[in-house]
Amino acid sequence: MRQLFCVIGIFLGGIFSGVTVAVATDPAFDCGKAESSAEMLICSNDDLAVLDRQLAGTYANALDELKTVADGEAALKELKAVQRGWVKGRDDCWKAEDELACIRSAYARRIAVLTARYILIPGGAPVFYTCNGNPADEIVATFFQTEPPSARLERGDSTEIVVEGPTGSGARYEGDFGLVFWIKGDEATVEWPQGNSFDCKVRG
Repeated sequence: MRQLFCVIGIFLGGIFSGVTVAVATDPAFDCGKAESSAEMLICSNDDLAVLDRQLAGTYANALDELKTVADGEAALKELKAVQRGWVKGRDDCWKAEDELACIRSAYARRIAVLTARYILIPGGAPVFYTCNGNPADEIVATFFQTEPPSARLERGDSTEIVVEGPTGSGARYEGDFGLVFWIKGDEATVEWPQGNSFDCKVRG
């Protein structure tokens, strides 16, 4: 097991007491069974190992949340399938120009998505956006202080999760299937899945 050691200094009556604390930095999976380039890199990098443990904990919490819902069994199967797909995507980071940065981004985004989708931490107060100038067409956005920031968007019967990405102005959130939720002040430019583009404004 790889470990990171730190020394904590404590003064007791003028006497310095050094206490060595061992902090485990192994990932959540068995490095002895690492096969992909991504897994081997994670096993050799403390920061990535910490992210892997964080994701494992977040994923476990999401599974626990689904055990309490009415259609939990089907939802659990779906989540597990999506997670397997995410692992394959992470392993494809060997194709990236910077594999380490790709893996780090994949973990951070996945943790944020799971947190927002299953509301694993308290979110902010919902923000109501009227879209297409139609009060009946509304997006309810709940923002989460994840890293990077994320949001849960509810529109009709659809719930989509978006994660903030780099932008020159405002706050640009991106989701699956080309979803973009770009906020500038009280207005948002939206690219909804299946090429549906429109503008929204915070309800007054």
